[in-house]
Amino acid sequence: MLSVSVSAQQRPYSTTDKEAIKYFALANQSIDEHLYDEAITQLEQAIKADPKFVEAHAQLGDVLRMRRIYKPAIAQFLKVIELDPEYNRSIYLKIGEVEITSAMYEPAQHHLEKYLTYPNITAQNQAYAQKLVADCKFGIQSLTHPVAFVPINMGAEINTAADEYLPVATADEGTLIFTRKIDNNEDFYKSIKLNNNWQNAEYLSDVINTPMYNEGAQSISQDGKYLFFTGCNRPDGLGRCDIYISQKKGDDWAKPFSLGNPVNTSGWEAQPSISADGRTLYFVSNRKGGYGGYDIWKSSLSDKGWGVPENMGPEINTAYDEQSPFIHPDDSTFYFCSNGWPGMGNKDLFVSRLGKDSKWGKPDNLGYPINSSGDENGLTLTANGSYAFFSSNNLKGFGGYDIYTFELPLSLRPNIVTYVKGTVADKNTKAPLEAAIEIIDLQKNTPVFQDYSSAEGGAFLATLGAGKNYGLNISREGYLFYSDNFSLIGLKDKKAFNISVLLSPIEVGNKVILKNIFFDTNKFELKAESKAELQKLVEFLQLNKTVKIEIAGYTDNVGNEQANVTLSEKRANSVYQYLSANGVVATRLVYKGYGEAQPIAPNTTEDNRALNRRTEFMIIAK
Repeated sequence: MLSVSVSAQQRPYSTTDKEAIKYFALANQSIDEHLYDEAITQLEQAIKADPKFVEAHAQLGDVLRMRRIYKPAIAQFLKVIELDPEYNRSIYLKIGEVEITSAMYEPAQHHLEKYLTYPNITAQNQAYAQKLVADCKFGIQSLTHPVAFVPINMGAEINTAADEYLPVATADEGTLIFTRKIDNNEDFYKSIKLNNNWQNAEYLSDVINTPMYNEGAQSISQDGKYLFFTGCNRPDGLGRCDIYISQKKGDDWAKPFSLGNPVNTSGWEAQPSISADGRTLYFVSNRKGGYGGYDIWKSSLSDKGWGVPENMGPEINTAYDEQSPFIHPDDSTFYFCSNGWPGMGNKDLFVSRLGKDSKWGKPDNLGYPINSSGDENGLTLTANGSYAFFSSNNLKGFGGYDIYTFELPLSLRPNIVTYVKGTVADKNTKAPLEAAIEIIDLQKNTPVFQDYSSAEGGAFLATLGAGKNYGLNISREGYLFYSDNFSLIGLKDKKAFNISVLLSPIEVGNKVILKNIFFDTNKFELKAESKAELQKLVEFLQLNKTVKIEIAGYTDNVGNEQANVTLSEKRANSVYQYLSANGVVATRLVYKGYGEAQPIAPNTTEDNRALNRRTEFMIIAK
């Protein structure tokens, strides 16, 4: 705020020089008219007339601070303190604030602690000064313990003389979407990675980008099919900025639509980040009910649509501003920027991790020099968690803001995540199929991913977090479903799963290997993790009411041959009993144990023997 201080207004000026007072009055008039450059010149003239004119030094410091000319502003405030240490206590708050912005943490701490010694400070100013002192202490400590940080410009394929920022990548790192600002208009661009190299960026879509409105601050689903983004001042919006979604259709995108109430309001909603399963949306809003100016909120998707947003709470939000949320595909590591938590000054980047109690932990500052005394925001990560993307305008790039990447220190990385990427086609015709894709956490028996393969190419992609056992089910009416298993318990690498799925029509003789039916060694009782797969089989038989199946059990060649036949038959019978108990008429079912007969792989390795220990079903009538 620019004004003559209260103490200066209630007492005579510190100068009697008429020339100095004349220029000081002219400067105040220029400030009222927002002519700040003229005010700087006039205040300098006042000081030239009387170098000990305290009020002129204080006012010049304020104007320079507002113009972000920080070091000269500090010099003016120091002159005020030199001439009259008790001139106005607010000088100590102002100089501390500007010194932090200039990474001068030790003198800033000294000045701020001086400010806090004064009586009758407002509660708001006291809290703000204490927050700045915490920044000083953190900054001093962080400068002596830097983290590894080697930013790499992403090159002329991505960056230009214009501003490029807010990059996000798909899980397979095959596509990067970012915002480019040209002539004050923000639009989306994309780059495709081929042979490990990013290609020249292209305009994303005339369907999404507009010449009249700004589109930016986007989040792309892990498979690249859905784009959530911020649209401002659009005619169908509810507030100044709203959140929109568009679905990829072939090589282009469908017309975006607003998420509407209750996500969007008459206020400001922006900077969406979508969870890996597509069912939780994190975003920034200044709506009522928050902790500060801008808070991070979340909304959950149900059969009824997006739910009433919930504030992320004091574990994330402060009395100041939190922005740039990014939920990693592990769904338990959350990155954002804040000027409320202790940092290097202004906005810093933080990470919070979801605890076993389902609460977010206290945020950790990413450290220096990832964070500096300036503003840092807009951090996103690759799905594997090794690399981060960000934008900067002070690393001598191609001009304006450029997009950079850097290897994230191990201590700041999320949990290990990989992905399954595949295509679905008809087994006979090889034509691509649009099919329902569902991935289930087998321990919890809950879906973590539900979507459809693309109609154009039958493609799908889903991320998988380490430490869990997943079942994959792919289904389409008129076809046998496909079953697969991905056990990521104890996963230490990030190798992706690439599969090509051929769905078989429902014809007599066609089979399905049920890869998510589990038994303990030499046991035939179904394990709890088998329930999801068994329910899929129940649903298939309920949908295809004339189909009859044979349930077949198989073992490897270890042990007694006859004992293996007996064990495999008991296991097949366990499946038969479950189906019968869950509404499938027994006359539609038969079961048989084949023991070690009909192996699908040579029994020469443990992995192959595991393949041979299996449960199948075969169509015997339709």
